[in-house]
Amino acid sequence: MEIQLQTLEKEAQSAIAHSDNLKKLEELRVAYLGKKGELSLILKGMGKLSPEMRPVVGAVANQIKDKIQNSLSQQQEKLQQQQIQAQIASETIDVTMPGVSKPLGKSHPLQSTIDRVIDIFVGLGYTVAQGPQIESDYYNFEALNTPPEHPARDMQDTFYFGDGSLLRTHTSSVQIRYMENNEPPIRIIAPGRVYRRDTVDATHSAVFHQIEVLAIGKNLTFTDLKGTIKEFLRQMFGDDLPTVFRASYFPFTEPSAEVDVQWQGKWLEVMGCGMVDPNVLKAVGYDPEEYSGFAAGLGVERFAMILHKIDDIRRLYNSDLRFLNQF
Repeated sequence: MEIQLQTLEKEAQSAIAHSDNLKKLEELRVAYLGKKGELSLILKGMGKLSPEMRPVVGAVANQIKDKIQNSLSQQQEKLQQQQIQAQIASETIDVTMPGVSKPLGKSHPLQSTIDRVIDIFVGLGYTVAQGPQIESDYYNFEALNTPPEHPARDMQDTFYFGDGSLLRTHTSSVQIRYMENNEPPIRIIAPGRVYRRDTVDATHSAVFHQIEVLAIGKNLTFTDLKGTIKEFLRQMFGDDLPTVFRASYFPFTEPSAEVDVQWQGKWLEVMGCGMVDPNVLKAVGYDPEEYSGFAAGLGVERFAMILHKIDDIRRLYNSDLRFLNQF
């Protein structure tokens, strides 16, 4: 039996040394040391030995079992290290190779213009206000001093729904909603998409973007309005440009003005503005004897076209990457 055990040891050691993966090594462990393994089969014959020989053979069997177990452990550790090294080699990155990257997206010229305007007014102490794009007649017209029979409604050809609601024609409705829920002083800027039934051409679109500005407080005057607009235009165009305020008309401001700037040798109309009409203040529950304010509005597309020298507004909506990649 001792000879059988020694032969088993040699076979096991040789098989373990030649095993080249962990799965095969586990199969060898079960084959030699498992409950039904070869070592167990040999030890079943110990019952035939004399009482004197049993302890001797048992000691030899334990020594051989320990040697096989040690060989299995050493080979397992070796194979695990080889596996780790192979994985490291397969995952090694050559940092000297050119990088593989995907092009990053760019901000659309309309969005970058909106962000630029917002940054300027936030720097002047204003906060951003938002409102619904589907509005009621009250918020879009009536609360802004434009009753049903008012001729100013003809200035804005409107998309109406069957229930009388409409697509907002300006973001001035946001100002009314904000004033209804907040007490003066107020400094807000209201960017958003607006809708009018304009015939689409190089300078007009039925859907466009507008930014409205509103300031309400005590003792605000047209001088405060002019100073705010001039500072905005200075930061927007990067220079203190010649500016003209021309008398105009808006139902929700009185007095009202159009703002022109001299840009690259040409006079351009860039925005409208004026002092908030007392009727608008009354509509939201403000006392016009105590509070005054000013408002201004600009078209984002107009500013984007001026700043980027775009000749056709439709280019901003066509999603032509050849055009958009310029910005």
